[in-house]
Amino acid sequence: MSAGKTSGRRAADLLVDCLAAQGTDRIFCVPGESYLALLDSLADASAIDLVTCRHESGAGFMALTDAKITGRPGVAAVSRGPGATNASIAVHSAQQDAMPLVLLIGQVGRADRGRGAFQEVDYTSFFADMAKGVWEVSDPETLPETVAKAFAIAQSGTPGPVIISLPEDMLYDDAAARSIPGHPPRAVEPAGGDMDTVLELLARSARPLLIAGGALRDQESRDALGRAADAHDLPVALSFKHQDVLDNAHASFAGYLGFKIPRPQVDALGEADLIIAVGTRLTDATTQNYTLPRAPKPDQPLVHVYADANAIGRVFETQCPVIADPGAFLERLAASPSTPVDGRAEWRDGLHKRAADLAAYVPRNAPDGVDFGALVHALTKRATPDTVIVTDAGNFSSWVHRYWPWGRHTLLLGSAGGAMGMGVPGAVAAGLRFPDRQVLSFVGDGGALMTGNELATAQRHNVPVKIFISNNGSYATIRQHQEREFPNRGAGTGLTRPDFARWAESLGAKGLTIDADCDIDAIVGQALDEKKSVVVDVRSSLELISAYTTIGEIHQRSLDQASR
Repeated sequence: MSAGKTSGRRAADLLVDCLAAQGTDRIFCVPGESYLALLDSLADASAIDLVTCRHESGAGFMALTDAKITGRPGVAAVSRGPGATNASIAVHSAQQDAMPLVLLIGQVGRADRGRGAFQEVDYTSFFADMAKGVWEVSDPETLPETVAKAFAIAQSGTPGPVIISLPEDMLYDDAAARSIPGHPPRAVEPAGGDMDTVLELLARSARPLLIAGGALRDQESRDALGRAADAHDLPVALSFKHQDVLDNAHASFAGYLGFKIPRPQVDALGEADLIIAVGTRLTDATTQNYTLPRAPKPDQPLVHVYADANAIGRVFETQCPVIADPGAFLERLAASPSTPVDGRAEWRDGLHKRAADLAAYVPRNAPDGVDFGALVHALTKRATPDTVIVTDAGNFSSWVHRYWPWGRHTLLLGSAGGAMGMGVPGAVAAGLRFPDRQVLSFVGDGGALMTGNELATAQRHNVPVKIFISNNGSYATIRQHQEREFPNRGAGTGLTRPDFARWAESLGAKGLTIDADCDIDAIVGQALDEKKSVVVDVRSSLELISAYTTIGEIHQRSLDQASR
């Protein structure tokens, strides 16, 4: 039967029913001719909001952000070939971030498969190392089974991305099958013997350290983390891009394990005599390049709690592996308080003070631009307690991680995989989910022009995001590495500094510029009071290359090392 001439219910209609049955209420897309029938079916699907984006990477990042917010698989739809390859950055980010993502890809017609047809790609091969599963649906009657399986696998064990390839002619076929309801994964309780072992280790520990990760994103798990910390006087260090899972004012907050944090902070945490890692895969960023804990044999006993057995024991010798839901583990831990151990409360308090001292803002002057830390500090004084913060990848985010007072209801959304480009589309996705909350996005001038086009999507959907761009004319993260390895030879990292305020105005947003530190307070107030989207072009200092160092300090360290 030719396209568009089905005599009954189309496979595309069945697919929409299947997606709705799995709980999908929003799909991000860039339209393409390879899935026209699906777009046509979505036109009548009142239960699913279709958000049209300006680039497939933006659509993918929005779906990824949506998954971080809802805990359900985010869904994006793209066309074959270039559309799918553009979206692959979000697939890789979902794998790195352990987030459930479903990518729907229009495929060439079934008769053309294997012929090297126009824009044909074998997605099983292309996504083999990134996705948890790839399925191409040739028979429409298998759509319910395939969709249910894809959603289940995306959410199970270590969550991650899955791919469903849809030959364009198949979507027009008649389909008599019915959708299958979705079932979220059930929490696995820790075994009693495992809890006994953990409690025994804690009873002998004067300096325990709990490392908390992204599997604790839901509010119930966050609250359980606080109660468990209280029950055992446990200091808690938070993993990369998950600084929001414990109120940083809590007495147990012991700092943040991110990139380029000061060495004394890492050394202090490394004095622990027991590490309990909960809800984190202990990747290289969090473990400070596999030194906290040390790989392959940690310097202290390691308890590792994660829902996926495959994530435990791969890199580190683990004395007590606990294959269980991290939130359920913390609930059990909180219910069995420790007998006070000599020195433990002092250990916790010392780490908390160190973390608090590090977070105290200290102004710095620079001859070449605005102190981006001063902007972040000004925003902390005006932001609402339930502010949603979206960060792109780059050195500018170090000020956000260092100085933001992450509270119980603050939400942090960023790419743990370090992909540039999430800042603007992520803010749009957050604004769609939280129309009544303040959404702030921090982006560098490099990342802003990768996916900043999604500001147009924000305007189309009346999403009033506030975007602050660190415009220092450089790929500053790479420049920092260059200055350490090859001082004063910044090849390839210099950028033209656009006028982002005028760019914003051309897309219908409000554009503002900060040229000097003395302008910060007034413009921050203007930006936050504005009812529509705002872009603030912060003409930031390159000398102040991160929240922890300057180019001059990097040079001095290089000279000191050379003279030894």
